[in-house]
Amino acid sequence: MGEVIQRAGAADPAADDHHPGRAWQLGTGNTDPTGLNGTFSHLAPLSTNPPRRAPVRDVIAADGAQYGTNASRFVDGKDRTQEVEVRLSHPGLADPEFYVPGLPADYVTARYGVSGTDIAKLGSAENPLGASPLAVQAIRDRLGDLHLYPSWTAEPLREKIALLYGFEPERVMCGAGETEIISWLIRAFCEPGGRIQMPGPCFPIYHLFAEAEDRVPVLVHSATDRDTMAVDGDAYIGAIGADTRIVFVTNPHSPSGTWMTEGDVRRIIEAAPEALVVLDEAYVHYSGTSGYIHLADDYDNLVVLRTFSKAFGLAGLRVGFGVGPKPVVDACLAVKPTWNMGVLQTAGAAAALDDKDHLDATVTVISEGRAHAQARFAELDRFRMVPGSRSNFFLVEILDPSTDSTEVFEGLLERGVIVKDGSVSFRGLDRRFLRCDANRPDRMDRLVEALADLP
Repeated sequence: MGEVIQRAGAADPAADDHHPGRAWQLGTGNTDPTGLNGTFSHLAPLSTNPPRRAPVRDVIAADGAQYGTNASRFVDGKDRTQEVEVRLSHPGLADPEFYVPGLPADYVTARYGVSGTDIAKLGSAENPLGASPLAVQAIRDRLGDLHLYPSWTAEPLREKIALLYGFEPERVMCGAGETEIISWLIRAFCEPGGRIQMPGPCFPIYHLFAEAEDRVPVLVHSATDRDTMAVDGDAYIGAIGADTRIVFVTNPHSPSGTWMTEGDVRRIIEAAPEALVVLDEAYVHYSGTSGYIHLADDYDNLVVLRTFSKAFGLAGLRVGFGVGPKPVVDACLAVKPTWNMGVLQTAGAAAALDDKDHLDATVTVISEGRAHAQARFAELDRFRMVPGSRSNFFLVEILDPSTDSTEVFEGLLERGVIVKDGSVSFRGLDRRFLRCDANRPDRMDRLVEALADLP
């Protein structure tokens, strides 16, 4: 069996305001260094215990007329409040772990004084060409419809995806980002205490959502090659147990960008007949292939996920979709919020599917940037670009054993380059790795030159 990894609960005493490289997460009770209240508010070091929420207060009003006329008495909690205990559904929610997003450029500007135009933002795998122009226009065209309820199944988008990929609309589900669909799958197909298998390391949402829902994430570190960080199919299959409820496969893999063959993917699906296999193809457009979405026609225990956040440039719109058997889709529709997607999301995503020029240009920029980075990394003797990525990011290995990823991460921030500290962003990825976006050649030059400039 694969190793069941539990989150460490101890705080890192070295993590403080002087160590931004220990990554940042949304929390409460911390000053926002960016000043972006409501957007990136309350940034706190990940390696410390996340701040606990303030006690829920039950506001007791003696006279309903006081609502709105004496609002301050309900805010300050001095005279008309009563502390109550919060009864959580399971103990894991008392001290949760949060996803670590790439740092915003505004944070680097505020902390290090680097102009926004001089920052190379290479930590969020965003589209360097921006959003699909057709999507932007479609969104503008629907601004007059904001008073209307959307289709609860995102029907116009659902039908378009079905037509494009050759499936019945009833086998397609659309979510507010691929991550929302992942949460549905975990709730619908794994009971509390059930085991969910995933590579180690992997996209953190898999294990964070599993833990939030009181499921047991099984990170199979033994299946990951420690030099290439690719997932070995045989070793991964060997970890599947009779009690495994969901098996995640990411292709291209995150954080390495490495590719798994169709044969290996098929063998994993066939080795888990009693489990639901989730094939996450968020980065497939950069792989040089059309992916394996066609496998959804061959197996009744497979769901294939894709996103509009990456190649279509709609990360801020939050749209993803999944294709699978109708019973799986129906179960997900039963647990999803009724109106989870608005008219702007469905209109923008549907239009993006028509924007082949933007998609092709994006893939070209990423491919050229990745190749340019590989050539430039040959100039460095302290860092290695881990080969094999077929995504819009790659791993950088730190070859100097006296230096760790957090030190390099911080040094790059000071030089206006944002990447991901692998040891903080990905559970089980050791302190010799960073994850960096593949981007325009000039941004790759900034990365290489900043690495070369480190002491």
